[in-house]
This record gives sequence, C-alpha cells and structure tokens, in this order.
Amino acid sequence: MKLISIVGARPNFVKVAALHRAFRTEPAFDTKLIHTGQQYDARMSALFFAQLDLPRPDYYLGIGRGSPTRQTADILLRLEPILVAERPDWLVVVGDVTSTLASVLVAVRLGIRVAHVEAGLRSGDRQMPEEINRLLTDQLADLLFVTEQSGVDNLRHEGIADEAIRLVGNVMIDSLIHYRPQATALNTVGSLGLTPKGYLLLTMHRPANVDSEAGLRTLIELITKLAERQPVVFPLHPRTRTNAARFGLLERLTRLPGVMVLEPQGYLEFLNLLEQATLVLTDSGGVQEETTYLNVPCLTLRPSTERPVTIALGTNRLQPDMTIDNVLRAVDSLLANPPERTQAIPYWDGYAATRIAAAIRRYPAP
Repeated sequence: MKLISIVGARPNFVKVAALHRAFRTEPAFDTKLIHTGQQYDARMSALFFAQLDLPRPDYYLGIGRGSPTRQTADILLRLEPILVAERPDWLVVVGDVTSTLASVLVAVRLGIRVAHVEAGLRSGDRQMPEEINRLLTDQLADLLFVTEQSGVDNLRHEGIADEAIRLVGNVMIDSLIHYRPQATALNTVGSLGLTPKGYLLLTMHRPANVDSEAGLRTLIELITKLAERQPVVFPLHPRTRTNAARFGLLERLTRLPGVMVLEPQGYLEFLNLLEQATLVLTDSGGVQEETTYLNVPCLTLRPSTERPVTIALGTNRLQPDMTIDNVLRAVDSLLANPPERTQAIPYWDGYAATRIAAAIRRYPAP
C-alpha cells in the first residue's frame, strides 16, 4: 500500500514526524514524503527535518513566499504530475495550512483517497483562512482522524458519516512525548541564562495580530508592560519580523528592556522554552495543546479556539479583548491562580499515530 504524506509548514513537520515513525513499522506500507515548501524560512523547515528525524523529501515543490491563492495555484500545478506518476493508495494530510487543502484538491480530482489527520477542529470564525481549509478538507477526505471529542461532534453536525470518523488522539502530543527527553537534555533555558519558571514566553504570528501597524504597536506596548512583571522571551516568527520591519518598528521591538527577542527556534529548543515558562501568551493553535499537556498556563490572544478541550480540561484561557489593560488583568490572574490540568485527555497518550496507521491498513480496498 503506497502512502504519500504532505508537509508544508512548521506544525506539519511535528505531526508528520509521528506518523512517519508509525508508518515505518507497517511492513505493508510503502511511504513517501512531499514537501511543498510553503514554509520558506530555513530555521522553520530544514532544522525541523533534522531534529525530527524526517527523511529527505522524495519531492520538493519549492512553493515559497506568496498569498494563499498564489500558493494554492502553484501546489495544484506542481503536485498533479507527481501524483499522476506515483498513483498512491492514500494521500495523508495534516492540519489546516494552505498546503493541506491544495493537496487534497489535487488528490480528489485524481480519485486518490485522502486521510486527514487533525480533522473536525472548528473555531467558528470563517475570517480565519485555516477555518476554511478545515471545512473544505473534511468534506473531501475519506478518513478523518480526530484529536478530541468536539471534532467528532462537529463532523457529525456537518453530515460526515460515522464510519469515516476515527477518534485517535493527537499526533502533536505523540511528538512531544517522544522528543521531550531530548529537549530537556538540550537545556535551551539554561543556555540562554533564563531561570526555569521565571519568564513569560510569547508567540505571535496571526494576521489579525501582526499584519497592521496599529496591531504591532499595541503588541509592543503590551510586551513592555509584561516585562515589568517577568522577563519576556519572544521567538520572532518570520511574518511578524517582516511586518515589524515594514512599519519601521523592528529596532524598537528588539531593544525593549527585559525582552529577549529570539530567531525562530527549532522544535527541541522551543519545547524546552515552553515547558519551563511561567506563563505562555500565544495566538497559535498547537501551542494551546502543548501547554495543556505540559500543565503550563496559557493565555490565547484570540476571540475563539478550535481546540476547546484545552479550555474544558486544560490550562488554556481565551483572551478575546486585546486591549492592554484587559490582557494584563488576565495575565495577573493566571500568575496568581495558575490553572492545572486535572485529568488526562482521552487518547493523548503518545499512540495516536499508531492508531492512524492501523486504521489505514484495515480500511477496505476500493
């Protein structure tokens, strides 16, 4: 059985790493990897391949920088001849990035079955490009692998048949569990001169937060106030850096007192920073899951989340109002009364990828 997995951006690498390990244990599988090149920063791509033991991609599409529309068009054109030549039994896609939906469109046109890993997540906000990618991908996929019960409920509500849905757990957590000892041994926190549980970790990259000058000025003011409470560690996403430079704010951002602005971090480095933070502030999806598993308080600077289990059972809190005073009040509340994960989340146990491999192997032949 021939499987081709698609990667394109940082979260994909982490998830496909877990799948790759599981697929290698299945003698019946012939697996290949296609990298679309959507993530064009070397530290967000090549370094992750090295740290996560991913093989050299069998194909590299070299999509690179561009609008989602441009990237989608390029993937359609460059991926089609590869899939025509390879004729895989399954195309395996993960998450909700542009590469995910674009690859599925090609596969469906060619009659190739699609497995979507991390299906069913919904924020309810169709202004997010990722939400549109999730909705369309799930309508087209043949097998939908879900991380939490809300995903099952969403898919049923949208008319997906039960036989196509599998609640298997979270491959992001598979990777976290697998690589956590290496991240601890690397000790990025110590090498940066930071005190464990003595700093705030910030990640920010979504268009709503960093694509306007007003949004970035608000972010800088917020960081300034946060640094009065604890040192702030801020790995700077390429999108955030580009926009800060465009608006003439990069130098100001990198010179804030009490703030350590870092280049994009490798997976192991970031995992160590995440685990040892007092509090994480983010607009990322995956970070909400990772902090929940690690029992680290997280404030998500967004009006909604597609991962409600991180709020219901985890350490995550939403902050829809990005005004400085309201964010600071939420931070002070979490520092004074940090939430804790009080029970295990079903199937977040390190074996999600193993369940996925078994489900694909057992799926009826066409």
